[in-house]
Amino acid sequence: MLLFSFFPLSTVNCQLSTVNCQLFLLGNAMNDINTRRMKLSQIQALIAVADCENFSEAALQMELSQSAVSHAIASLETELGVQLFHRGRHGAQLTPVGERVVLHGRQIVRSLEMMVKEADLEKGLQGGQVRIVTFRSVATHILPGIIAQFRDRFPKIAVSITEVYYTQAVEEALRSGKADIGFVSLPISDEFESREILRDKYVVLLPPTAKLSSGKITWEELANHPLILQPPETACSIPLRKYLATSDFPLNIAYELSEDSTIVSMVMGGLGATIMPRLAAEPIPAEVKVCSLPAAFERVIGVAVLKDALLIPAVFAFLDLVKSATEIEYDTDFPINPS
Repeated sequence: MLLFSFFPLSTVNCQLSTVNCQLFLLGNAMNDINTRRMKLSQIQALIAVADCENFSEAALQMELSQSAVSHAIASLETELGVQLFHRGRHGAQLTPVGERVVLHGRQIVRSLEMMVKEADLEKGLQGGQVRIVTFRSVATHILPGIIAQFRDRFPKIAVSITEVYYTQAVEEALRSGKADIGFVSLPISDEFESREILRDKYVVLLPPTAKLSSGKITWEELANHPLILQPPETACSIPLRKYLATSDFPLNIAYELSEDSTIVSMVMGGLGATIMPRLAAEPIPAEVKVCSLPAAFERVIGVAVLKDALLIPAVFAFLDLVKSATEIEYDTDFPINPS
């Protein structure tokens, strides 16, 4: 009411009519924009000129004539009803609204590229084979669930698995082209691209008759048991033996065996104790005592491919599934069952 008291009523009505008329015209102008008349080539020209800040350089980049690029920008400006560039002797600079519009243009081009990528991926996922090389614990406990999901999504792609004992054998299979994907203990050689997928803690397995006062063994207690370990050149044994060298008590390595299940059976039979990654030890008989090491120790499991290898889409699809799979977690402390 106070506002209106400064002007005659007729003047106020006239100004309100003018505002309403402008809003009506603006609304009509916005409604006149027909996105179906916009062309992808216009959006590509918009991005090229914005990047080059020059019509002639943008034309060279797009392998078009300068007049064609100028016409594309002019047509887009006409359709949108706004000026996208300031033109001058020093080139073309985006206007404030042009800076905002070009962001949306880039999103459109990126979306188009993703459409093409999805189509190419689908065409490449109608067959082929993914060749995997790995050690037993990954093949037993990690891969079955991932492969089942992969087969559900891509039933026409075959998956083969080769089991080896050593990380060096995994590297050699990738290097020679006999496998596409390898599961390894990290770190590995720089000639491979790798990604961590899991940390697996080493545990001590003791015979059913062993007596301990807590869930963590001491070096002195460990020295009282004959040890059953894998050979020193295996992926699990190499870092473990370096770790055991930190003990102040001499340790007795009585047996060296390659098969995890055989080692666990020997522990079950009372022939000694073993130290191995929890994943490698599974399944552990209920009678076997499980405890932690004097100091925490773990292995890092990763997935690897050869750098610059020519991989088919099926391999990339499998890698994506591995990356998205939930990492398996294990407790750091385990109960013991003293007799």
